[in-house]
Amino acid sequence: MDSNPFADPRASNPFADPSVQQATGAGNASQRQGLLDDYNPFADGNQTRPGQGAGIPPPRPAQTTQPAIMTPSEEPPPPYSAAGAQRVDTSELQRRQEELEKKAAELQRKEQALKQVQGGARQNNFPPVPKFCPVGPCFYQDFSVDIPLEFQRIVKFVFFLWGAHVVVLFLNIWASLAYFIVDGDGGTTFGLSILWFVLFTPCSFVCWYRPLYKAFRSDSSFNFFVFFFVFFFQFCVNIIQCLGLTGFTVGIISGFGVVGHNLAAGLFMIFVGIFFALEAIISFAVLVKVHRIYRSTGASFQKAQQEFAQGVMRNETVQTAAADAAASAARGAVSGSYGSNNRY
Repeated sequence: MDSNPFADPRASNPFADPSVQQATGAGNASQRQGLLDDYNPFADGNQTRPGQGAGIPPPRPAQTTQPAIMTPSEEPPPPYSAAGAQRVDTSELQRRQEELEKKAAELQRKEQALKQVQGGARQNNFPPVPKFCPVGPCFYQDFSVDIPLEFQRIVKFVFFLWGAHVVVLFLNIWASLAYFIVDGDGGTTFGLSILWFVLFTPCSFVCWYRPLYKAFRSDSSFNFFVFFFVFFFQFCVNIIQCLGLTGFTVGIISGFGVVGHNLAAGLFMIFVGIFFALEAIISFAVLVKVHRIYRSTGASFQKAQQEFAQGVMRNETVQTAAADAAASAARGAVSGSYGSNNRY
């Protein structure tokens, strides 16, 4: 046999342990029954739980899980500070302030000019001559004051065209001088070139630039008609001067005739003729442009006649002459009636 005859017969029995027998004894059964009778699951703060008797450890509380909170992917903004809020780039504000100051100065200048116009005290400023010159400016012009904003560009362009016309007339003198040096028959052409420069420089300003300026300044149909008539004549003269047909001016044709004798003089004459041709083309384009603007303003020939009649009647010289004529007619009528009465 494998069993040990000398071993304790209770060593192999697990229920022979005194602690196990105490837990499963009759006294322990009555104690557990009393604990179950005293347990009320609906009472708040009940400290008696099943199984919490003597020798039985309380149950371990369940481990609470942390609520799911999304972690922001970006760092939170820095805390608000008054110093950081006031830190603004002032360069843009300074630039706007400078623009406003310039506009305010421009408006003030325009107001002063308008006050001078209304009071009749504006001073002439063109041509700009030095103060020591005995002859002062003869005209007053200010595009920003007199000319409406939508017409300032075309009026300024015509003013620059007049300046270019003066420059071409001055070059025509030197080309005519070169022609006179190469060919003795060019003396008449040289003399006339000086006359054209002296005569056409002020006449072109007074006869077609100033009428255009006054036409846009006061919406005058009469001045528009004066500009159209004189400027078309100027266009025809430019064509004649660019060709050089008559012998009274240098141009392209006369320049080709001189190239065989003197290349430099001939080329100079051709270049001046080309300048006259460019001026003629630009003059025609300006003429068409101004005519379109004139038609869009509602002007007409009848309005020009009315303005001419009103202008003539407002002229002091015309009024004086009309008064003298009326007085003479009245005196003649009175003297005639008095003589007829004496005969009777």
